[in-house]
Amino acid sequence: MKEHIPLEEGDYYLSEEGYKVFTEQFHLKRGYCCESGCRHCPYGYDKKTNTQG
Repeated sequence: MKEHIPLEEGDYYLSEEGYKVFTEQFHLKRGYCCESGCRHCPYGYDKKTNTQG
């Protein structure tokens, strides 16, 4: 079971379409890359090449 990380101010913003977009702050709190190609991935993951840089 994955650990639940409580959301705090600055962890996400809403896109124009109304979706939650997680920020670098949230990803760093989580502590690992989920390899989903997140917009603000601080781990350098490239979904096209399936590599972290």
